[in-house]
Amino acid sequence: MDVKDFYYELPQELIAQDPLSDRAASRLMVLDKKTGETQHRSFRDIVTYLKPGDCLVLNNTKVIPARLFGRKEDTGANVEILLLKRKEERIWETLVKPGKKCRPGARFVFGNGILTGEVIEVVEEGNRLIRFTYQGIFEEILDRLGQMPLPPYITHRLEDKNRYQTVYAKYDGSAAAPTAGLHFTPELLLQIKEAGVDIAEVTLHVGLGTFRPVKETDVLKHHMHSEFYRIEQEAADKINRAKKEGRRVIAVGTTSTRTLESAADENGYLTAKSGWTEIFIYPGYQFKVIDALITNFHLPESTLVMLVSALAGREHVLSAYEEAVREKYRFFSFGDAMFLV
Repeated sequence: MDVKDFYYELPQELIAQDPLSDRAASRLMVLDKKTGETQHRSFRDIVTYLKPGDCLVLNNTKVIPARLFGRKEDTGANVEILLLKRKEERIWETLVKPGKKCRPGARFVFGNGILTGEVIEVVEEGNRLIRFTYQGIFEEILDRLGQMPLPPYITHRLEDKNRYQTVYAKYDGSAAAPTAGLHFTPELLLQIKEAGVDIAEVTLHVGLGTFRPVKETDVLKHHMHSEFYRIEQEAADKINRAKKEGRRVIAVGTTSTRTLESAADENGYLTAKSGWTEIFIYPGYQFKVIDALITNFHLPESTLVMLVSALAGREHVLSAYEEAVREKYRFFSFGDAMFLV
């Protein structure tokens, strides 16, 4: 399977740089995964495509302001650090720019010294383990000093950092937003519940692997980065009941999808559990849990396009993407949505 099989042409001007003032005003393309037929609606219309008894699965992770700007202690040179994974209480796996000269022992200062860090090890793909030193609560310091880690294709400054956060975000830990969820408002979620849809929440802390390109020509040689997930018993029970009763399980986002498909047994049933997943879903994969998916439009040749293609078929997906380009849909994190049914 060649990575070029998942390429499509995207004009730069269709990459959404700013969120809409009204989250639910995004456009919605509905794709019939069996026939490839499409419909064009507003995201608010999602309610009309959901049925009483459907189980809608949300990823309640919360994005941390994981981008820190500081300077090297010895030279005063500027440095940018992106927090990826917490390894221990004060030790994080990070991406450092520029990283070449940041060997073990290199020290950094942030915010006039209220936070300092030292590289203790260079790990996979050149990431650095950094031990941080501070007084007080790390999360409070991060809230003061950190910026939201927007994807590299977004060049505009985000005025309100809550707009890169879902309205149901609960648990700190992500270096990127589960962007399919950005379209939901509290009012829309209430409307969905009142329509008889069951809502379950899972957690997957999104890592930088979301943005990493597939560098291998052969898709099957690509290695996914591990991400932490957690499923509580209440969510497992809701999803299991829906499956037993033949009701649809609908994932909001590729992160919810990866959580469910990682945690399920061979029959598609779940128990309360947590762990790390490196699941890579591409065409040929047999889904065990999800029946439908709400998602955004993803980068060409990305693992996310491959996941969507596994669910709806590569030809259907690429045809729908070409249609979205013609219809001038907005793409990527702050862009429009797609419902694969």
